[in-house]
Amino acid sequence: MITSTQSRYAPAIIALLASVLLLFTQATAQDLIPAAPPQKGGVILAGGTVHTVSGDTIQNAALGFRDGKITMLAPASVLKTITLTPDTEIVDITGKHVYPGIIAAITRLGLTETEAVRATHDYDETGDFTPEVRAVVAVNPDSTLIPVARLNGVLLAGVWPSGGRVPGRVGVIRLDGWTWQDMTVRDDAGLAVNWPAVRPRPDTWTGKPRPDATDRVIDQLDAINRFFDAASAYAKAHAADPDSPRDLRLEAVTPYLEQTADHRLLIHANDYDQIVSAVTFASRRGLSAVIVGGRDAPLCADLLKANDIPVIVDGVYRFPKRADSPHDEAYTLPARLHDAGVRFCIAGADHDGNVRNLPYEAAMAARFGLDRDEAIRAVTLSAAHILGIADTYGSIEQGKSATLIVTTGDILEIPTNTTLAYIDGRRIDLRSKQTELRDKYTEKYRQLHLIDD
Repeated sequence: MITSTQSRYAPAIIALLASVLLLFTQATAQDLIPAAPPQKGGVILAGGTVHTVSGDTIQNAALGFRDGKITMLAPASVLKTITLTPDTEIVDITGKHVYPGIIAAITRLGLTETEAVRATHDYDETGDFTPEVRAVVAVNPDSTLIPVARLNGVLLAGVWPSGGRVPGRVGVIRLDGWTWQDMTVRDDAGLAVNWPAVRPRPDTWTGKPRPDATDRVIDQLDAINRFFDAASAYAKAHAADPDSPRDLRLEAVTPYLEQTADHRLLIHANDYDQIVSAVTFASRRGLSAVIVGGRDAPLCADLLKANDIPVIVDGVYRFPKRADSPHDEAYTLPARLHDAGVRFCIAGADHDGNVRNLPYEAAMAARFGLDRDEAIRAVTLSAAHILGIADTYGSIEQGKSATLIVTTGDILEIPTNTTLAYIDGRRIDLRSKQTELRDKYTEKYRQLHLIDD
């Protein structure tokens, strides 16, 4: 029985307990693995098979890097003919494979931790139009999800805000660093836009069109047009009078009002009419765009090619889009885009805890018609091109960043393990919370004599 005195303090007690539980949740969800130190001296990976992605695969290769940049890529026999500096480390990787670090184009890594705890979600913004938001600023470098992704070769990731029509700007991070500034590769890789459904949808319960369905569609499209009109008017007014009052929200859109590859609208659209509407919007305004999702993109491939608009396939592990679609509709999407000549990359269907499965989504696409080399390219160099970082990342070439992984086999095969990882030449600790738990309980069962020493 609760007394009147107890009931008076009950809300405060409940709030205090909730705060303590939240703090405990956050405290136990911290990654305790330190960031890697800067590369010292040179490193040569000798004897492995190097998959450059941008060119030929080199058997028995010598791959060298210094100060975070690739300096040598040649047959391993060259090591017998050159003199190495004393600070050069030679790592024998005979029988292993080297790939560029995998790039997860769409994630919430560092922006969320525990799905059931709202306070750990930093990706969902309040308001319909918040282009001034930069996702990278909210990235938590101590997220336990980051080392898990690294363990399977994912070394770079796009981080996305969500919510509203224009939720903010997408960033690209390297999956290692002490702070979000350390991790940031690009803080402005594109402006996310969630395109509304263009076709009026029937009511969930009656199955009939709602009386105001068409008006709602028109209002949503008008809101986007009015917002970009306002941003354009602001840009012109501010160019004419730089001392006029600043509007950070509209100012954030200004770089996107010109058609440049560095400033693209990343438009979420899956339905045929959505994609056509979004492309028409971008084309009429002279804006650069990328379609995100693109389930019906093969149906309008000519339109996408004519406007040079690539597609980020938002997950291959998905159910068919329609009840009468082929069972493998999602699995064959990358192959159909490739065959149609549409540029694309593959992102994972899971954006946080299972980002590590991205290589297997590429493998599924390869199983259902996509060339295996193209599948690897779709999660490395093609993703780098679309995110605007291909000058530094995405392939193994002299002068590019030494961001790469060493594996026991083909990265598209589930039994393959990542044995070494380097980000900008820094050797990454491949431990994670999951490997620590594995080792802990392996030791437990060893002590119980349930497994061999």
